[in-house]
Amino acid sequence: MALTDTISTERPARPAAAPRRGGWIAALVALRRLLANKEDTGQVFEIFRALNGKAAQRNYVRLISTPQGGRIAYDHVELAPLLMDDAWLDSFADGTVGAAYRHFIRSENISAEGLAEVSRQGQGGALEVKHPLAWFGRRGRDSHDIWHVLSGYGRDGLGEACLVAFSYAQTGATGWLVIALGACLRSRSNRGAVIGAIWQGYRRGKACAWLPGEDYVALMAEPLEAARARLGLTPPTAYDAIPTSLREPPPAGMAM
Repeated sequence: MALTDTISTERPARPAAAPRRGGWIAALVALRRLLANKEDTGQVFEIFRALNGKAAQRNYVRLISTPQGGRIAYDHVELAPLLMDDAWLDSFADGTVGAAYRHFIRSENISAEGLAEVSRQGQGGALEVKHPLAWFGRRGRDSHDIWHVLSGYGRDGLGEACLVAFSYAQTGATGWLVIALGACLRSRSNRGAVIGAIWQGYRRGKACAWLPGEDYVALMAEPLEAARARLGLTPPTAYDAIPTSLREPPPAGMAM
């Protein structure tokens, strides 16, 4: 019997610090608040906390079932400290994923720790506990801006919405779906093109390799275009076709 045969029948328990509170009712209430006030960032994490628990378990099991996933989980590298290390980021040659990430966060004046702090406010420290699923959650959170770089989506409102749809396709986490649908509802001008770009984000996420299974430390050293080709990431043509002026600034609740 393969190791994965025994693993897949015994799912790891959810961290006690991250209960599933209220399910769909809580998520829909949070979505309504977010649509009413896009600056209310905490509602995003309320949606995640209400709906994403089972997806985290499924994706963690999927990770440790992949050829390199067991090693990745065993090593449990914390990405945020690495991504906050300027010397480490500066070591990447031009044209690599790491160099593109470095340019992205510095030009946008954002950081992995800034995103982590937002998540702590929304989830009350649930991701900080010593638990495999908490580590997996931190890894997903901290790789968000790496996904921006790989996918080609910017931090404007449309780029975030497209990446949200992409993330739902990748993870099956219902919280991402709820936010993507909310983004479609919020669209005003050029609505057909906006929804088309968000839908393409979902389709791109379904068509490419499973990014949560990547060794991000190794990935950062790869040439960006070679990494995109290896992962099956095609250009975001629908997003690129929409003028920058029509993409809107990033809502605080989605600017991650």
